[in-house]
Amino acid sequence: MTDYDPSSHAPATVAGFISRTAGHVADALRYWEPRRIIFNAVLAAVVFGHLLAGLPESMARLSVNVLLGFFFLGVLANVCYCAVYVVDVFVRFSGLREAWAKWRVAILLVGTAFAAVIAHFFCTNILGGW
Repeated sequence: MTDYDPSSHAPATVAGFISRTAGHVADALRYWEPRRIIFNAVLAAVVFGHLLAGLPESMARLSVNVLLGFFFLGVLANVCYCAVYVVDVFVRFSGLREAWAKWRVAILLVGTAFAAVIAHFFCTNILGGW
């Protein structure tokens, strides 16, 4: 079974496709995983900001279930962060690799801002205030 490789205009082997995919995935991991720290730091800042801004009422609302809920939401946010890998690998296969390098930062900023807004709304409902 062969796949078409548009960069060489010749049939590619399955092994070649797998090798190319592995390279794209490795590049994506090298780029996105260190930036996950930024993503999580922003979300933590939103949660702690709500906690501090809502004192003393926010502390009264904390319970084991609320903390477990925040843990669940944090894990869910990180699962959603992984969606960027699908986009990254897809764009690399599309042949837009050079242009993608410029857009990665925009994707990080927009995705992090979107997650921060979602975290804000959850915190408002869970901790009260604003």
